[in-house]
Amino acid sequence: MSFPLNLPSAGPEPIPAGAAVAAVLGYATARRPLFYRAPNARTGRWAEVPAFGYDRFDRRPALDGPLGEADVLTAEGLHGRLGRDEWTATTAALAAVQALADDVVARAAGRAFWELPEDEFSVLTEPGTVGALLRSIGELCGSAGVSRRHVTAVLHHRHPDLFPLLHTATRWALLPHGREGDSGLEAVIHRELLDSAEAFAGLASALHAEGVALTRLRLHDVLLWLRTTLRFEYAVQVGSGFSAPATPGRGR
Repeated sequence: MSFPLNLPSAGPEPIPAGAAVAAVLGYATARRPLFYRAPNARTGRWAEVPAFGYDRFDRRPALDGPLGEADVLTAEGLHGRLGRDEWTATTAALAAVQALADDVVARAAGRAFWELPEDEFSVLTEPGTVGALLRSIGELCGSAGVSRRHVTAVLHHRHPDLFPLLHTATRWALLPHGREGDSGLEAVIHRELLDSAEAFAGLASALHAEGVALTRLRLHDVLLWLRTTLRFEYAVQVGSGFSAPATPGRGR
């Protein structure tokens, strides 16, 4: 793999192929120390736990049937625990989310996110496009007062090649790259995947050979999140086999 990834949302310089591979491997394998003591024990012990969300989210078994509580548990593995009221509201909103998500799947007709035409993310071709439906899901989350990042995690885990992930940090990074006529931030992700299509295909293949199977959509999310949260260099160190200090701050 020799093609750099041009991701304007992640920075002005292309990401070298080797650094991209190492960063994702670091995301998948990094561990951090955790001191654990049970409430009924006098002493505790140190344990090594995943620093990021790969084991807690990406490696969780695929779910089927209607969206439900198990999906919310999976999303919490990536974005953290919800409060009791948030949990109740998110679970209650899943029925409405399900209807819109089914429309997205039907509209995609078996195509992956990066295989969709650009018109699917333009307001000029609405209504009924994938971009318009994804925007409706976001609006539903806002009106219902539920965590959009948890809902997008639910949908991504169900359809990892179709539903983008969005986090507060990545949303802010994508926002300045929007263009007039975009249906939403998903249009920016779509453009970047198309512009570096060959590089993302090579990245996915190289990582699959290392036992890390992630879609191009998730790879874009991981690289952008690592860059925007200043964890990229740490992940590269871990993925390259070098010893590295504990992860700064709270991991995702």
